[in-house]
Amino acid sequence: MAAHQLETFIHDVGLVLGETDDQYEITERVAPLLSTLLASGYTLPPEYVRPAQDRHVNYPLFIAPDESWCVVSVVWNVGQRTPVHGHETWGVVGIYSGAEREIRYMKPAAADAGPMAPVGEQVWRGGQVTVCCTTDDDVHSVIAEGDEPTIGIHVYGANLGTLERPAYDPDTGAVHWFVSGWDDPESTRKEAP
Repeated sequence: MAAHQLETFIHDVGLVLGETDDQYEITERVAPLLSTLLASGYTLPPEYVRPAQDRHVNYPLFIAPDESWCVVSVVWNVGQRTPVHGHETWGVVGIYSGAEREIRYMKPAAADAGPMAPVGEQVWRGGQVTVCCTTDDDVHSVIAEGDEPTIGIHVYGANLGTLERPAYDPDTGAVHWFVSGWDDPESTRKEAP
């Protein structure tokens, strides 16, 4: 049943992407599809909800054959946080379980543009869905809230594991580029508490 729910979601997102390449329309149409998946009782396989001790992990659930989009299970252990970072593509996030505190920043107009002040903050809880990014508005940091791991199902308009993305020092605005890669659910089995 769970595999069928994910397959239906992937099929439906593929239909949206076949009809438009406008990132605002895509995110507007993918968000309710992700809400439906979360409300359906979809259960992630156990190996895709395991946290790692030292950092958040990105487990690929689906990567389009042409790498134009992906679905990811992202897991933060209690208290873990991301650096301030960007995505360089559109994205929609649904909280599968736990809660995340998202701190948003204005995307700098130029590299090393100076200190970055937060421009908004929101706590997202299980079942909630948000458009996390479009190419003009995609800089944030995420912190796992509460006393349980935070698990999100993310949909991005690229192969996020191979995409070069910016990370920012919020005190100076300095940018360094990184590629997150993908995590292997079998390797985190050995790391989990």
